[in-house]
Amino acid sequence: MAREIPAFDFWSEKFECAEERSSDDKLVDSVDRNGGKVCLDGENTGDKLGFVEDAGDWEQRNRLKIYRGLYLLTIRDFRGAADSFRDGVSTYTSTELMDYGEFATYTIFSYVFAYDRREMKKDVIKSSDIQEALFDLPLPRELFNSFYQCHYKQFFVLLGETEEFMKKDRYLRPHYSHYVSHVKLRAYKQLLEAYSSLSIKYMADLFGVTEEYIDRELSMYVGCGKLQCSINKVEGIVETTRKDDRSVQYHNIIRLGDKLLNRIQKLSRVINL
Repeated sequence: MAREIPAFDFWSEKFECAEERSSDDKLVDSVDRNGGKVCLDGENTGDKLGFVEDAGDWEQRNRLKIYRGLYLLTIRDFRGAADSFRDGVSTYTSTELMDYGEFATYTIFSYVFAYDRREMKKDVIKSSDIQEALFDLPLPRELFNSFYQCHYKQFFVLLGETEEFMKKDRYLRPHYSHYVSHVKLRAYKQLLEAYSSLSIKYMADLFGVTEEYIDRELSMYVGCGKLQCSINKVEGIVETTRKDDRSVQYHNIIRLGDKLLNRIQKLSRVINL
């Protein structure tokens, strides 16, 4: 059985509750460092988390975000983890959980997994705090930059290094395969969105892999409905199939209009009665 290490000892102090103003309520969480899991111990944990947010001081609320972000990371909610980590970059104090380098690395990995380029620019490129944190972290920095700048050959090399890093990480080890698969899919989507069609050879050259590899990868993602394109093996090209947003909006308007007319007719019958 994996050993659990207490991590929320700083919440063991007394919190003043709204009515009694004297309470020994404390929130104790633990991190299973052997299993790579963040455990929320005790009953009514959700209520306790809400209590900390309402009654805790500034430092306690910031620490709570870091612990919540790490928990979300371990259940593959990378978007939620990035949102929780974002506010802690300039105020990080949870060194009992992980050092600042680990924290910044998890933050950037989460951004690459979950955020689009517009959000990346706003939250990472224009953030002096994150840029400073990345100065001594070449792997997450170069992974992020290669994805954002569409340097796909370099990105694939760095993604392989990221996979090896995650295999050794206590929190990310169970998720490295899922992470790599999803991030590769994001790179394919990002490239294909800019073109109506591309040759398989051109894509293979961009990513620094063989044509057989690209064909196999795209076929897998298309087959499970994750990539909207078609592969013409005779011509050796990939054709994107974008959804017609205007058609979708038109049908939504018609549907909502029908509902509105039905309600008006029902209301008119009631008024006539």
